[in-house]
Amino acid sequence: MPTEPRPVRDPDRPPALSVRGAGKSYGGTIALDHVDLEIAQGTIVGLLGHNGAGKTTLMSLVAGLLRPDAGEIEVLGHSVTRHPRRARRELGLAPQELGVYPPLTVRQNLRFFAELAGLRGKEARRRTEEVAEPLALTGLMDRPASRLSGGQQRRVHTAMALIHRPRLVLLDEPTAGVDVETRARLVAHVRELAAQGTAVCYSTHYLPEIEDLGADVAVLHRGRVIARGSVDELVRRHGDSAVELVFSGEPPALDLPWPVTRQGDTLLVRVAQPHLVTAQVLAALGDAAARLSTLRVVRPSLDSVFLRLTGGQHGDKGEDSASTDGITDRTEAGQHA
Repeated sequence: MPTEPRPVRDPDRPPALSVRGAGKSYGGTIALDHVDLEIAQGTIVGLLGHNGAGKTTLMSLVAGLLRPDAGEIEVLGHSVTRHPRRARRELGLAPQELGVYPPLTVRQNLRFFAELAGLRGKEARRRTEEVAEPLALTGLMDRPASRLSGGQQRRVHTAMALIHRPRLVLLDEPTAGVDVETRARLVAHVRELAAQGTAVCYSTHYLPEIEDLGADVAVLHRGRVIARGSVDELVRRHGDSAVELVFSGEPPALDLPWPVTRQGDTLLVRVAQPHLVTAQVLAALGDAAARLSTLRVVRPSLDSVFLRLTGGQHGDKGEDSASTDGITDRTEAGQHA
């Protein structure tokens, strides 16, 4: 599937991130294959893909942790290969693996990263306090990181990436393994960052976050960007509606004017407006209606679009590790015929 066109560039406001034809291989394995991606200032792009799709590799290339085999990557107009220091000053990275130092307090962790970013004295102290407040770390500042919960450590980890006010933030699975409250705080703060002009590249397997963020979407599959656009655009272009019928026992053969696919004890009748044809589908069941246990109307959603675009394959565990809970989103229309 070809890469979709990149957004039109505003010549008066260079993109926060511009990736053109980026490629990266590990031995004989192609991790990224001619990837194009552009993120405008003040916008959030949700980077979606199964395990091993190339999300972490792409972020590592942007952050300068890996060198691309091909292509060009620029952060606010600075090449990450020709001008790495200038590019790094403009970005903050919170990778999947937590980077907190357990023996140090929260304050010491934040101050350490502030100084690594070139902040000193009053400015370092001020930024430490400022970044702690929206992530609910103020009351934890003097507690050793080793005594924090996993969600609290994840908030510290994110705060360290934001300490120097980067104009581009890379968040790789920022809510992996966190509680509901931490997830809500992180999502809310990312929205605030974008509202203030920061560009955010946000990798996640938890697709409802993308809708909560109001983010655009870039879908990576087998090292290529196969779709790009807003959630509404992707759902409109690739959404799949259906009537789902679950039977106790063997599903019947149905004579209907729409495509019908079988998945075990389930039939999917694929139709643009499923709620309008439910009665006709039920009438076609005949005697098999007695074995119908569930009927649902499947609405187009980002989850179903993602599965359709990527073939529903979850991939091998590897570079990216997280659950794909919530991959299907169905609205129940009724149960038991």
